[in-house]
Amino acid sequence: MKKLILSAAIILGSLSVNAAVIPATNSTNLSLMIQDEYTEVQSDAIPAAVKSTIEKSFPKTKLEKAYVNEKKEYKLEISNGDKKYTIFTDTSGNIIKK
Repeated sequence: MKKLILSAAIILGSLSVNAAVIPATNSTNLSLMIQDEYTEVQSDAIPAAVKSTIEKSFPKTKLEKAYVNEKKEYKLEISNGDKKYTIFTDTSGNIIKK
């Protein structure tokens, strides 16, 4: 009987040693988004290469608004029915991923 009580005490003691609380580490992720200043332009101020890219890559869409920044990158808001999309291109009509 003494051996049974002693072995139960040893088992319970060893279980409590393994049940140590691990402190949680709080990590903070900081992200910084740099936004280029875009100014709105008329659709006739957009280069022909950019217009061609829109027509070829996004058929049946309508150009809603166009913006340009000082790097001559274009931010184009297009729509297809009730869906709206924003794409970025350079002066040559190459699509830029942002």
